[in-house]
Amino acid sequence: MAVAAVTGDHRRGKTALFLAACGCAGAAPHWLDPARSLLPAITLAVVLGGYGLRTVLRGRGAASVDPGSATRPLDTGSWPAVDVVVGARDEEAVIARLVERLAALRYPADRLSFWVVDDGSQDRTGAILDGLQQQHPQLRVLHRPRGAGGGKSGALNAVLKQLQGDWLLVLDADAQLQEDVLERLLPYALGGGWSAVQLRKAVVNAGQSLLTRVQAMEMALDALIQQGRLLGGGVMELRGNGQLLSRRSLEACGGFNEDTVTDDLDLSFRLLTEGSRIGLLWDPPVQEEAVESVPALWKQRQRWAEGGLQRFFDYWPQLLSSRLSPSQRRDLACFFLLQYALPVVSFADALTSAATCTMPAYWPLSIVAFSVSGLAYWRGCRRPSEGPELPSPEPLSLLLAIAYLGHWFVVIPWVSARMALFPKRLVWAKTSHRGEATVEA
Repeated sequence: MAVAAVTGDHRRGKTALFLAACGCAGAAPHWLDPARSLLPAITLAVVLGGYGLRTVLRGRGAASVDPGSATRPLDTGSWPAVDVVVGARDEEAVIARLVERLAALRYPADRLSFWVVDDGSQDRTGAILDGLQQQHPQLRVLHRPRGAGGGKSGALNAVLKQLQGDWLLVLDADAQLQEDVLERLLPYALGGGWSAVQLRKAVVNAGQSLLTRVQAMEMALDALIQQGRLLGGGVMELRGNGQLLSRRSLEACGGFNEDTVTDDLDLSFRLLTEGSRIGLLWDPPVQEEAVESVPALWKQRQRWAEGGLQRFFDYWPQLLSSRLSPSQRRDLACFFLLQYALPVVSFADALTSAATCTMPAYWPLSIVAFSVSGLAYWRGCRRPSEGPELPSPEPLSLLLAIAYLGHWFVVIPWVSARMALFPKRLVWAKTSHRGEATVEA
């Protein structure tokens, strides 16, 4: 039975309960006997640190990391029909480059179509697309009015009913792809029995600044951890840009949820509860731009944090049910505690420490979490990478990248408090793209 897209009417109450639980967990050790105040943190450090370490160390090579990556090419005439789908709003700087990249893809022309949804752009995006449509017969353009609603999910749903392909590849407007990506991606998806596959995300402008460099390292860390979770029988998640989806599986779980700020994370959980398998392909990656300023990063990470929490609050009954295997439920529990609970607990711990003039109680868990992240950086950035070269994990770079992860210890508590106190008005909080950084395949 399909899992209906959740409207999130009770998200504020669930977030408030989450905040209260984390606040109590963060404050409670300060009222224990000093000899036992570190026991909760040490226990969690052993359990969650062990989970994180096993996740990072899984997979010693490309074959073990990408099950099915060595699948044979498909026979001539057996290539499935593919629709490449892009939602674009105010993307005049990159949209022409994207269309040219799509037109250069090696794939049977009669099995490939490009759909770009101009979602109420106020710049020249729509006009550029109309002109490109005259040059590329495979390109189809759908114009939506500015206030059509639903954000990116609404734009994708608007075109979903018109698609004829067996698979759809969802891209952001700044995506850059190698010419052979579909020739390698489709055999991998079919040979591995996946219902969806996420391409590893690689940053094209890593050399522009320290901020873009640590984001490139973060993408390698994220892909490594996702693969480790998958190999351990855990949960793999989509990342939006560069996600290949089976149209049948997508339609079975109700399309894209228009009441979420992160369509990819929401869809990951709905596919999971339907028993659909999601894989990840390390190479070739989808290339994209990292944000270039701290305000842009803050805006982006708030959206990611909110969407990440929303999916747990929306689907927790299904996540605890027998629809998931014990290893999947264990993986989700550990991931939730590390990614979302730890920052809020640490924030409450710091506030209580300041108020009571006592030492923080959760520093053992934080040290373990940051240490495991450093190992993930090191292993991820040392892997071969087609496309943009990954930053070298030198000691100074690793220290800076680990310190950079500290921003989540501010973003998660802030977003949690905002979600608990204020009603949400869904908007498309898009990331601006300049289109100047280009890496040739």
